Amino acid sequence: MQISDILKPEAVKTLGACTSKKRLFHDLGDIAAGAYDLDTTTVINALIEREGLGPTGVGHGIALPHARLDSIDTVCGMFLRLEKPLDFDAVDRQPVDLIFALLAPEDAGVEHLKALALVSRTIRDADMQAKLRANADAATLHTILTETQAQAA
Repeated sequence: MQISDILKPEAVKTLGACTSKKRLFHDLGDIAAGAYDLDTTTVINALIEREGLGPTGVGHGIALPHARLDSIDTVCGMFLRLEKPLDFDAVDRQPVDLIFALLAPEDAGVEHLKALALVSRTIRDADMQAKLRANADAATLHTILTETQAQAA
């Protein structure tokens, strides 16, 4: 599995500012609806429900919100770069500006975990973070996320 398998170019965005975690989940729901033809409300509710189990802010300005949906049959990704970092209850208490959300089928099991591990490994790389933070263009961000990983394969 590669990031290019789970992340469509239209699922990558830069946002100027986001006022809350709930607003962020609404933005992710809108992206999921546009890129993957998913129901916005279903995505929002699934992300909020999962976040209720424990924050998905993993530190270093990164959040990896994820949820399972019974309405999909493949893992889908969305990437957001925030120009103004958002308080996300991250483990290191730092605000986040790089968000990679994953949606997986309800019965995805190991595929969901593989996708989460892949995204985590990729986005936790310091060079990757620097490149993502230095670019605001969505197409460039998608290329950075997909090409860097493809070269490493």
